[in-house]
Amino acid sequence: MFVLTASFLFATPQRATAEELLKARLAQNLGPISGLTIVANAKGIFARQGLDISVSNFTSGKQCLDTVLGGGADIATTAEAPVTAAAMAQQPIAFVAGMEYSDLKTMTAASAGIKTKADLRGKRIAFTAGTGSEVYTSVLLKAAGLTSKDVTLVNLRPQEMLPAMAAGSIDAFDTWEPHVANAKKALGEGAIPLETKGLYSETFNIVVTQSYLAANPAIVSKFLASLIEAEGWLKAHPDDAIDVIATATGMKRDELASIWPDYVYRVRLDDRILTTLKTHAAWRLETGNHPPGASMPDFSRVLVTAPLKTLDPARVTLEARP
Repeated sequence: MFVLTASFLFATPQRATAEELLKARLAQNLGPISGLTIVANAKGIFARQGLDISVSNFTSGKQCLDTVLGGGADIATTAEAPVTAAAMAQQPIAFVAGMEYSDLKTMTAASAGIKTKADLRGKRIAFTAGTGSEVYTSVLLKAAGLTSKDVTLVNLRPQEMLPAMAAGSIDAFDTWEPHVANAKKALGEGAIPLETKGLYSETFNIVVTQSYLAANPAIVSKFLASLIEAEGWLKAHPDDAIDVIATATGMKRDELASIWPDYVYRVRLDDRILTTLKTHAAWRLETGNHPPGASMPDFSRVLVTAPLKTLDPARVTLEARP
């Protein structure tokens, strides 16, 4: 059971003057996984909700959360991997909403001859440490009947994977879109996606620090209200949403349109999020990828339901005990 420790006041949003807007700094992973924050910013929804949001863009959710924890931003878009790492390190984070989930993918070099998961044996596989890419890689190897000792793992940032494959220094890489689509576009027949659909879905979420939430409940409330409004607009205008997100991320419109069904946008706190967090934390404990002395986090101290539940109770459907 969650204890609501703060009061949140909400009013019908009205047009605010520049002087009245509440300021906040967003650390955003600039990709379609951040589609709702991209839309909220591009369509003026943040301002309509009374916010002045300055955006700093990064290439991973880990960088976003690290920036927030370091004081360089107030709000992070991030996946479950950085969340579990922070929770196990006893960082005072507040997970206030999920906003998207989508499958991670594997792209292979045609020259590597990888036709099935088992063909990954002996290959050089790129991943991004500290992100969902690392967990996905572990799950992929397990599904292939392999361990990390059966392959050569190469830690790269997502934007480094395509150049590495083009140079022939890796045989495959595990990451999120749009990096997989970008590789296919750049390498053509030289890049072949490996079938892994449904193997691992990464969530993308909104996280702040506990102290920021306590000091700025109105900002967090307005931010989540903005995402809910952006979700409604995105679903009502999918073609326009593709235009907006493609422009913001530098993707070709047709390339984003081809993978658009991969992205499931919904502002929520549900059992899928909790299960993903627990699965990820269990993986950390099994592999030793955690701070010394860490144990399974008490996610009732991490997942904070009050802001979203006050806005729309139907979006909070946690039934399992955190």
